[in-house]
Amino acid sequence: MKKPEISSPNECQHEINFYPSDFQIHQPVGDEQSDLNSCSPSISKLHQAIHEQLKKLGFTKNGKGYVIEGQLTKQRIRDFHSRKRIEVLQNNKRFIEQYGPDLVLNFATGSQVDPEAIDPELIEVKPETKESRLFRFACLLWSVPVSQGFGRRLRFLVRDKQNGQLIGLFAIGDPVFNLSARDKWIGWTFEDRKDRLIHIMDAYVVGSVPPYSQLIGGKLVAALMGSQEVKEVYDRKYFGRQAVISGKENRARLVLLTTTSAMGRSSLYNRLTIPNGPRFIRIGETRGFGHFHLSGEIFEKMRGYLEVIGHPYATGNRFGMGPNWKIRVARTALEKIGFDADDILNHGIAREVYAVPLALNWQEILIGTQKDVYTSVLPASEIIQFCLNRWIIPRASRDKRYKSFERCRIMEHLLNGGDGSAW
Repeated sequence: MKKPEISSPNECQHEINFYPSDFQIHQPVGDEQSDLNSCSPSISKLHQAIHEQLKKLGFTKNGKGYVIEGQLTKQRIRDFHSRKRIEVLQNNKRFIEQYGPDLVLNFATGSQVDPEAIDPELIEVKPETKESRLFRFACLLWSVPVSQGFGRRLRFLVRDKQNGQLIGLFAIGDPVFNLSARDKWIGWTFEDRKDRLIHIMDAYVVGSVPPYSQLIGGKLVAALMGSQEVKEVYDRKYFGRQAVISGKENRARLVLLTTTSAMGRSSLYNRLTIPNGPRFIRIGETRGFGHFHLSGEIFEKMRGYLEVIGHPYATGNRFGMGPNWKIRVARTALEKIGFDADDILNHGIAREVYAVPLALNWQEILIGTQKDVYTSVLPASEIIQFCLNRWIIPRASRDKRYKSFERCRIMEHLLNGGDGSAW
């Protein structure tokens, strides 16, 4: 998954121009030089920690820097994220032990699933509820740790009414400001994006859970993001409300969803099209740029360094600061200790970017040539029926392995640090 049913890049090497700590690309001057001198012991340790973490993740040093050698299979990408996954599970250990025995009862065993009788329903997740705890618990199954989203956020569970058990879940939230594949596809100028990004939401968690993931249930869950019911919840919650950051009335009409694959080429979104309904259009790839390989303890050391020198980014993780706080912390810290931040943050693991239009005139709205929205969404019932007939029932007739799934394996995986990728 962004996900148990997950959505791999190409082969070859993805080079990262990462140089030894004595290679100073950025030459600090003035007050920056004083900062470096006053913190030199911690800077040396930070340099060394970054080197060691990259090596542990599988980056290999060569004459130019560090590279990922060989083919980037899905399993290798899971392995790159495994340290962060273990860290997430450790941080949630008390939550798992306290709530897990009850929450796991919301997962079906294979014998409880009759593919012909699957009857999905959408459930909006509200804060501080049992559904909210179940959403958090299910996200811990993802091979690639999921974000918490930011700004506007809607979360949904998809439950099977035939047995009351969880099929999957998704969440949409504010999109990142900079996403070149999206902006080129839309045809945006900088001003267009600044003025009309509010008409887009991004899916940051999408997927099904076992045993439904073994029946291609992830496609059903993903398709439901483009349903009439989700659009109605968005309008009720956000349209006409005052925005927290700007203080202005929110006149945003949701006309486009975006999402990215978890691990290179997406089996989840590939060929996902519902007749007269949501269609997932591949619009490009990310640049393989981010901070996941500098997460956890390394990130805290970088943030701590900025705190020592009194930089405001050290304590900037507040609502309204936007989605890129960690990137800003990493970039600023790396540059202040003498690295070229782009070389370090460019990890080379690209992900596919998909768009899902929710209006006939989505492009005209986004480039500002029209104001009236001609919404084009289907009710969930029609999406569900198509997905059952197209993917779920045919898979169940071909592959009976879903029947052997036992939900006790979920707790075993979470308590023992399993990656949840194979059930």
